[in-house]
Amino acid sequence: MADPMLPTATFDLVIVGLGSGGLTAAEFAAGLGLRVAAVEQARVGGDCLWTGCVPSKALLASARVAHTIRTADRYGIGAAEPHIDLATVWRRVRAVQAQIAATDDNPEHLREAGIQLYRGTARLTGPNEVAVRPTGDGPEQLLTTRFVLLCTGSRPHIPPIAGLSTEWCLTSDNLFQIDQPPARLAVIGGGPMGVEMAQALTRLGVQVTVLQRAPTLLPREEPALVERLAAVLTHEGVAVHYHADVRKIAGVAANGPYVVHAIVGHEGSRVQVEVDGVLVAAGRTATTNGLGLEALGIAVSGQGIAVDERGRTAVRTVYAAGDVAGRRLLTNTAGYEAVRAVRDMFFPGKGTVDALQPWCTFTDPELAHAGLTVAEAEELYGTDTDVWQLDLAHNDRARADGRTEGAMVVITAKGRVVGAHVLAPAAGELIHELALAIHRGMRLADLAELVHVYPTLASSIGRLATEAAYEKALRLRWLMKRK
Repeated sequence: MADPMLPTATFDLVIVGLGSGGLTAAEFAAGLGLRVAAVEQARVGGDCLWTGCVPSKALLASARVAHTIRTADRYGIGAAEPHIDLATVWRRVRAVQAQIAATDDNPEHLREAGIQLYRGTARLTGPNEVAVRPTGDGPEQLLTTRFVLLCTGSRPHIPPIAGLSTEWCLTSDNLFQIDQPPARLAVIGGGPMGVEMAQALTRLGVQVTVLQRAPTLLPREEPALVERLAAVLTHEGVAVHYHADVRKIAGVAANGPYVVHAIVGHEGSRVQVEVDGVLVAAGRTATTNGLGLEALGIAVSGQGIAVDERGRTAVRTVYAAGDVAGRRLLTNTAGYEAVRAVRDMFFPGKGTVDALQPWCTFTDPELAHAGLTVAEAEELYGTDTDVWQLDLAHNDRARADGRTEGAMVVITAKGRVVGAHVLAPAAGELIHELALAIHRGMRLADLAELVHVYPTLASSIGRLATEAAYEKALRLRWLMKRK
């Protein structure tokens, strides 16, 4: 219990953390007329605005322009090596962040919505109590509440490598705070963040080497499409080492250049990579320190806070959403889970946070994912699994745009769509039609009935679905009317 002499305030909901999940939940709850308080110890907007989605996509946009200039001869226009001022690129990234912070994620916007904002650190002192230690001077304050929603997010995981330290290495937390990136960079990790940054920085003139512990980049994705994407990255100049066990980093005391020592490949070859900086993209760890959860009997692991299918912890008035809940570390997932948690708190019936969650890795081309991979579907459905694939080389829009390096893979089980994977420009936009088909248990024939705009990349979805329908028609041609 907190000190009974603390100044108190009473709410229906206290949200801890104002990243994507916390912001979405706060605005939703306030719109319902609930008394809402939000506690944030850093900047409103969380990882998405300050260290993740927004700055990385702003950087990718600059990199795409540089790549277009460098390869303009594909379009009958003279190609040239672009003049790249990395310091200016980094200033543009921060300008985009500042614009969003001043508008959609402005703290004043929250206050106008009726949300009480507390700046400081939060600690749960009971099932219905949150103690807030304010940033700077001022007494600790006790917030009493019907429910608590934890949206504290995650932080970069730093693997135990000799010589590696947060005092000098780059992570998503500080990559966009520096003036400009180093000229030669080692990226530890080949997940979405590592792969996106490797391609973007290579396009911007940085020499990049990716050290990936797994035998492939992006292990959660459809292997056939990952192989195609890896070929694109290699062609653009990204060096990738697989089965990479980074043993130590030397030269730290001299402040660089650094030498990364690793064992790579099936044969266990030793490699040494001399770089001017190291970017760690080796996963994330849930941010739970100081929340007082263990004292309340709330289970916490390296993956995050344990919650049930409704987003509830062992203390039924305390919910968790987003990265801190350890389910899927995605911005769209955080917002979805947070809103579902609020619905479960204040509306009749039971909610769930187990809905289908599509995602996208924003390389160029993008790689989008919804539902099961081929291997996952075959494990679940066996011989009832069918795989449908169409290369973008057969898409007229892709041909016209000079972007035919992608493909679409759709998986059905007993005729219904259970998985979809797209490697294409704007794949993150294309995946939603297929995600809806999975969510609704639709058949490919249902998609074939929709007339797609021509010429578009999305018309390949219609074509793939139509080819599946044609195959069925061929099997049933004995039913055709004969005069």
